[in-house]
Amino acid sequence: MTAVPEWMRPPRAEGWFADDLDHLPEAPSHTELIDGALVFMMSPQRIWHTVVIDELRSALRREAPAGIEVLREITIRLDDRNRPEPDILVTADSYDLGATFFTPDQVSLVIEVVSPESAYRDRTIKLRKYAEAGIAHYWIVEEEDRAPVVHVYELDRPTGAYAATGIHRTALRTPVPFLIEIDLTKLIPGRRG
Repeated sequence: MTAVPEWMRPPRAEGWFADDLDHLPEAPSHTELIDGALVFMMSPQRIWHTVVIDELRSALRREAPAGIEVLREITIRLDDRNRPEPDILVTADSYDLGATFFTPDQVSLVIEVVSPESAYRDRTIKLRKYAEAGIAHYWIVEEEDRAPVVHVYELDRPTGAYAATGIHRTALRTPVPFLIEIDLTKLIPGRRG
């Protein structure tokens, strides 16, 4: 057994806080904070995951109206103990370039592309936490026969929970958070057209 590196030890008995992420230069990239615990991307990411993120982000950027930006892999400070890093997020284009996170009020859409190691968090924990933080739209992208399937959720304000508004397999069309029309069959090489 090897010893746990000193930087991995929580600075206090209560664990980690959101602002602690900015002071962990030794932490692997894509480190998240969920309920005061550090979550690392330890396994290599599959090519499918990376291609879907890149292609979906590009498609959204083409659709986005002026004043809207589509970014990848930036954390959202949901509260003092939670700072997840979605695969893609949509925000207004007026933000501080030196910031290391967004706040929920700055984000209109969060997208998680599911991988085996993130499946439980994406489908349950993040689904609940993003809704509790008031983020209006959440998409979960799953793999089905090597093709992307997009599960779309919209925040039901009276209940504070997400309501499923659709499962999209070949094409995604939605008027919110802006008019989006994406041919999902073109996101994966070899499945185009």
